[in-house]
Amino acid sequence: MYLTNSHVPEPIVYVIDDDQDICNSLTWLLDSVQLETKTFNSATEFLNFQRPQTPACLILDIRMRGMSGLQLQQQLNQQKIRMPIIFMTGHGDIPMSVNAMKAGAFDFLEKPFNPQHMLNQIQACLQLAEQDFIEEEKRQEQMIKLKSLSPRESEIINLLVDGLSSKHIAQMLNISHKTVEIHRTHIRQKLGTESIAQIVNMVLMCRDKTIQAMG
Repeated sequence: MYLTNSHVPEPIVYVIDDDQDICNSLTWLLDSVQLETKTFNSATEFLNFQRPQTPACLILDIRMRGMSGLQLQQQLNQQKIRMPIIFMTGHGDIPMSVNAMKAGAFDFLEKPFNPQHMLNQIQACLQLAEQDFIEEEKRQEQMIKLKSLSPRESEIINLLVDGLSSKHIAQMLNISHKTVEIHRTHIRQKLGTESIAQIVNMVLMCRDKTIQAMG
């Protein structure tokens, strides 16, 4: 059985293969360890599915009718959808496996796969997915806190992150040093931080996430 942290939703394993027998066998295998499974017979069917906000990994056939597994992986990467992927293939296609791994795949397994090895890899994928889920929740909480700052507080925090001292900030904004210190106190209270280092880490983490989303 896969055990998650108490506050994290139960994970889902998505299986995409145009061979229904493969979908059925993987569903049976994952049911045996009490993992929820959702199967699809095409990449398009998966893309049209409204996925719940929960840790998940993807078991993906690399050769399918219509959109291939590699094409789906590329589309997920373009949409900044982070989900560990295990590719399956019935062909010993080394170039495709190299491309898949370079694009961030977790593993590449040949059919017929070893059931225990597949389970081990899925468990490892779900551990990564849970870590990503927890980190994303933390980022969202931090974003809410940062958005609670006033325009002036936001201005000051950005200057702090850029390395300016309170004295330089006061000069730049044409306000007193004491006023800057009062704003810094309010910022720490709103963000729940105790040091400038924590503030910098929070802002940089949220900045990085915003840049990734825009990219």
